[in-house]
Amino acid sequence: MKTRFQLNGREVFSEAPPMTRLLDVLREEFGFTGSKEGCGEGECGACSVLLDGRSVCACLVPVCQVEGGDVVSVEGLAEDDRLHPIQAAFLAHGAAQCGICTPGFLIMAAELLKRDEMVTREDLRAGLAGNLCRCTGYQKIVDAVAEVVGVES
Repeated sequence: MKTRFQLNGREVFSEAPPMTRLLDVLREEFGFTGSKEGCGEGECGACSVLLDGRSVCACLVPVCQVEGGDVVSVEGLAEDDRLHPIQAAFLAHGAAQCGICTPGFLIMAAELLKRDEMVTREDLRAGLAGNLCRCTGYQKIVDAVAEVVGVES
């Protein structure tokens, strides 16, 4: 059975068995290795992707559930040769260290940019909850996202 979906703006077909994790399909079948497996249980957020505009843990989603859907991985955030604004802010603020959590934070932040609901840093922190980082202490990540969404210090 083939699973058809949009991946980073392009129609693709997966040959993987229907219950194969989306994370494995992205990494092994399509070569998009940006999404990382941190825990394999949906607890850390390192594997987050956008599915129909909402962030999901790709380690929990069987590929059959994305049939006809729209998947954006961290590789799909940039347009042409330009970084997505949140990617540029992470770079400018030094918000990535080991890099395991970074793709998930970028995806979550990109989703937050579309919501237009953030008014305080506490709201921002709540919106990024579900992604775990063991290196940065979160401050640089919050600073980077706050700059892009226009949240004041």
